[in-house]
Amino acid sequence: MKILLLGTGMQGRAALDDLARSRDVTRVVAADRDIDALRALVDARGWGAKVTCRQVDASDPAALDRLFAGGFDVVIDLLPVPFIRVAAPAAVRARVHYVNTFYTTPEVSALAEEAEAAGVTLLPEMGLDPGIDLVLLGDMARSLDEVTGILSYGAGIPEPAAADNPIRYKVSWTFEGVLRSYCRAGRLVRDGQIICVGDHDQFRPEHLHEVDVPGVGRLEAFPNGDAVSYAEMLGCDPSTLRVAGRYAMRYPGHAAFWLPLVELGLLDDEPVEVGGVAVSKRKVLAAALAPRLQYRDGERDLAIVRIEVEGRAGGQDRRLVRQVVDRRDLETGLTAMSRTVGYPASIAAQMIAQGIVSRRGLLSPVTDVPYRPFVDALAARGIQVTADGH
Repeated sequence: MKILLLGTGMQGRAALDDLARSRDVTRVVAADRDIDALRALVDARGWGAKVTCRQVDASDPAALDRLFAGGFDVVIDLLPVPFIRVAAPAAVRARVHYVNTFYTTPEVSALAEEAEAAGVTLLPEMGLDPGIDLVLLGDMARSLDEVTGILSYGAGIPEPAAADNPIRYKVSWTFEGVLRSYCRAGRLVRDGQIICVGDHDQFRPEHLHEVDVPGVGRLEAFPNGDAVSYAEMLGCDPSTLRVAGRYAMRYPGHAAFWLPLVELGLLDDEPVEVGGVAVSKRKVLAAALAPRLQYRDGERDLAIVRIEVEGRAGGQDRRLVRQVVDRRDLETGLTAMSRTVGYPASIAAQMIAQGIVSRRGLLSPVTDVPYRPFVDALAARGIQVTADGH
């Protein structure tokens, strides 16, 4: 199979590592704006026999059309979110299957009918969160006759030994993206009632709880997303649920640190004038803090997904728990976050090319990625899913 990879940043490097190692992938074209860094990476890893490097301006539809005309089976788009509106339509025009790791955007949703008519699979949300979490959720829900509770947790944090700064946090993806997520409105379900969490409210004490994560310890959870949409993916009426929530996790005390900054507006994107120049408050904060929150050589990050589903099966109450805790690979240097985002995207692309995922049009990991082949592929890459249920 021949794969086109767009973007070779942190997650893109992990996807490229996986594609280069795969026996089923015969050719990879990796495209990025920074061609020198890409070539240096390929040369350093000895991938030149399989990987071809291309420079591309992904904001130019004509440039992508030329690139996509290379006879690819699948394109993996790991460029920043704004480029989806250019890359996804280019894939449909070229009749090339398309995978990304971001939430489904309106631009991708609008392509659903056109993609199906063209025989093209569009599979967004195929990373860690969203991605691994959705595949687990779908399989767990299908094992029950009735779903009454859905709790989804995700985290990207330092391992305890590396959590050595005042906020016990380090950056494993763009810090500006982290700060943006700290102002994300969401919805929860409690006793059948939908609870709206405002975009400045997720760190408030009434929305927090703690979770014991085996192998890691006690973490603080705060709402970070729309649990109602999760329920609807499964065909659940929120009014029938005892509980539903999507949560991010950090070491205890994280919310107490960030709540005052959120309330002071320091995470807002609203510009302020400094020395006659308008600058985003969030961008300034990210630029000031990110250099102090970097991993040192030999330090490991943790990427965590934990899904808890309650319901009934065979007339019995059931509670199912599945979890992934991955750690940085010090041999390759790949962070846990890059592995658990880039590897699932690569796995999904190969499953499409092999016909394991065969439906066309707009797909979802919840319903369209088969659980066992996917989990086995993760395990082959050292990413383990553990399960518990009673």
